[in-house]
Amino acid sequence: MTNKGKQAQIQAPQGAMAKFLDWIEWLGNKLPDPAILFFICMVTVWVLSWLLSGVTFTEINPKTGEAIQINNMLAGSTMATFFAGMVKTFTDFAPLGIVLVAMLGVGVAEHSGYINAGLKWMLGFTPKGLLTPVLIFVAILSHTATDAGYVLVIPLGGVIFYAAGRHPLAGIVAAFAGVSGGFSANPIPSGIDPLLQSFTQTAAQIIDPAKTVNPLCNWYFTGASSIVIILVGWFLTDRVIEPRLNSHTPVDNDAEPPTKIEKLTASESRSFWAGSAAMILGLIALAAIAIPSDSILRNADGYLERFDAPLMQMIVPLIFVFFLIPGVVYGLMAGTFKNSKDIIMSMKKAMDAMTYYIVMAFFCALFLYAFNNSNIGALMALKGAAALKAMNLPPQVTIIGIIFLTAFVNLAVGSASAKWGLLGPIFVPILMQVGISPDLAQAAYRVGDSCSNIITPLMPYFPLVVVFAQKYVKKTGIGTLVSLMLPYTILFMITWSIFLLIYWGLGIPLGVDASYVYTPATP
Repeated sequence: MTNKGKQAQIQAPQGAMAKFLDWIEWLGNKLPDPAILFFICMVTVWVLSWLLSGVTFTEINPKTGEAIQINNMLAGSTMATFFAGMVKTFTDFAPLGIVLVAMLGVGVAEHSGYINAGLKWMLGFTPKGLLTPVLIFVAILSHTATDAGYVLVIPLGGVIFYAAGRHPLAGIVAAFAGVSGGFSANPIPSGIDPLLQSFTQTAAQIIDPAKTVNPLCNWYFTGASSIVIILVGWFLTDRVIEPRLNSHTPVDNDAEPPTKIEKLTASESRSFWAGSAAMILGLIALAAIAIPSDSILRNADGYLERFDAPLMQMIVPLIFVFFLIPGVVYGLMAGTFKNSKDIIMSMKKAMDAMTYYIVMAFFCALFLYAFNNSNIGALMALKGAAALKAMNLPPQVTIIGIIFLTAFVNLAVGSASAKWGLLGPIFVPILMQVGISPDLAQAAYRVGDSCSNIITPLMPYFPLVVVFAQKYVKKTGIGTLVSLMLPYTILFMITWSIFLLIYWGLGIPLGVDASYVYTPATP
C-alpha cells in the first residue's frame, strides 16, 4: 500500500467535530516535548521570581506565619546553590526511584512471559455472554504491567471477539476503553499509585511541610471505580458501539478468517501456575508477618495502614518482589530464561523503555525545585484559595471543575506524571487552602486524566490502535477511532464524576490513611 493510500485512510470525519479534533491536534503538535516544557516552566519561574522578589504581599505564609516573600532564583548565591545541588536535586526526586524500582520487577514478569500467560489464561475460558466485561476487566488489570495492555490486550480483544462471531473492532475499542479510558480504575495497586502520590505529597508540602500522603490513598476508590468502568463499558460496547459497527462498518471481505484463541501450551500452563503459586506463597508469608500485633511491619502505634508503618513504606519494593518472583519462576520453567543473565537482561529491557522518563524526570525535578523554593507556588495557592473562597462554590462543584479541566489539558499533554508534575503543585495547595484534602484532589485528577486518553490522536499508542483495527477494516482511520471512543469518554466522564460525588457523600474511605478534608494550620 502506498503512503498516499495510507494517508487517505486516516482522515478525520467531516463537520464540526472534525474541525475541533484538527484544532486539538494542531495545538498539541505546537506544544514542546514535556521535558522541554518543564525547562521552559523553570526559566519562567526564575524570571517571575526576579520580577516579584521586590513586591510586598499581605498573604501569610503558613510555613512561617509571616507575610509571604518571593525568593529571587536568579540571585547569584541562589543560582550557585542551585547548580551545586543539581545532582542531588535529581537523585532525590521521589518519583524517579519509585518508578525505576517498580519497573525492574515488572520487567522481569513481562519479558519472561508470565504476564502474557496470565492474560491469555483469563481470556481463554470466558463465556461469550461475559466476553465484554471480562475483556474490560483484564484490560484494567493490565495497567499493572504499564504498557502491556496496549500491545497485548487490545489486539487480543479483536481476535477474541472475531473468533466468537462478534465484530472485531468492538473488541478492540472495548479493550482500549479499559486499558486507557479506565487507566485509574484498578483493584490492584501498581506503580502509578506511588508515582502520583509522590507528586501529590511534594505539592502538599508547599503548604504543609509535615503533610504526608499514603501511596494507597486512592486504592479503595480506584478499586470500586473498576466496577463502574466495567459496567459502563459493557453497556456501551454491546448496546451502542457494536450494533453501530455491524450496520455501518462491515469487516473487509479479504480480512483473515477468525481463528480459535491460542491456548496456553502445557509448558506455559505449568510455568504460569508455578509462578502464581510462588507469588501466593509470598503473599501468605507477608500476611503471616504483618498480622501479629507486634509485627515489625507496624508503626509505633500498631497500625499497618499508616504512612509511617514499614509496610506502607515497602509498597514499591513489594511491587518489585511480587513481580520478580513469579517472573523468574515462570521464565526458568518455560525456558524463556536460560540463566541469570537473561533475568538481568529483562530488567535492562525494562530500563531501556524508561530512558525517556529519566530525561523528563531530570527537568521536572529542577522545575519543582525552583517552583517550591521561589515561594511562587505558595503565593499562587494563597491567591487561588482567596479567589475560590470569594466565589464561595460548593466543594463538589470545585472537584467537578478539576476533573473537567484535567480532561481538557490531557488532550494536549498525554503523560500522567508530566501533567500531575505541572498541575499538582497548583491544584493541591489551592484545594488544601479551601479545606479539600490532597487525597481527594488526586482522586479527582485521576478521573479527569483517564477519561480523555482515548480520544486524543496525540496519545502515543493511538496510531497503534488504528493499525490494529485496519487488520479487519482497512478504511479505519483516526476519525473512525475517535468517533468510536467518544461515547466512552463522555459516559465515563459523567458516570465516574457522579460516582466520586456519591462515594464522597457516603463518606466511604478513598484509600488507606486517606481523608476528604484538610484543615489548614493556623499561624
